[in-house]
Amino acid sequence: MLSIHKSTLFRAILGFVQVMGIAVVAAAAEQRSQPSPDGIPDAICSSAKGEFPEEVSYLSENAAAMKRMMLDMAVGPTGDIDRDFVLLMSPHHQGAINMAQAVLRHGRNEQIRRLAQEIIVTQQQEIAAMRLAVGDPLAPSMPSPTQVAGSRERP
Repeated sequence: MLSIHKSTLFRAILGFVQVMGIAVVAAAAEQRSQPSPDGIPDAICSSAKGEFPEEVSYLSENAAAMKRMMLDMAVGPTGDIDRDFVLLMSPHHQGAINMAQAVLRHGRNEQIRRLAQEIIVTQQQEIAAMRLAVGDPLAPSMPSPTQVAGSRERP
């Protein structure tokens, strides 16, 4: 029988609470900010394109990751609270992975890059633990994507 550590369960519950807060903020932001033709919300477009053009690509990737996460979290109840929790948390964790990969592609700070790598690994582990806990099969094994294609070379 699979034993889940209390700390893993606590982190998962805390993550769920955090994602619900993000959902409220995202819903409010979506009401205020309609996407531009390139898919980046206008508030991001106007400031990034004018003041920080080098961030447009990163912000676009991050916005896409958030949008995908929110869409994937829009699931109906299954009648099994534990399975519902996993169905909500898995996209939340995948969103964190996708955002961390964007930082690896565009970020420069080595400490942040190391944190992003750790986020990728731990979020993948937590997705696997949750899936196993509800009896779902694991995704096919593949190397952890802590080094992403297209990331900038560091001096």
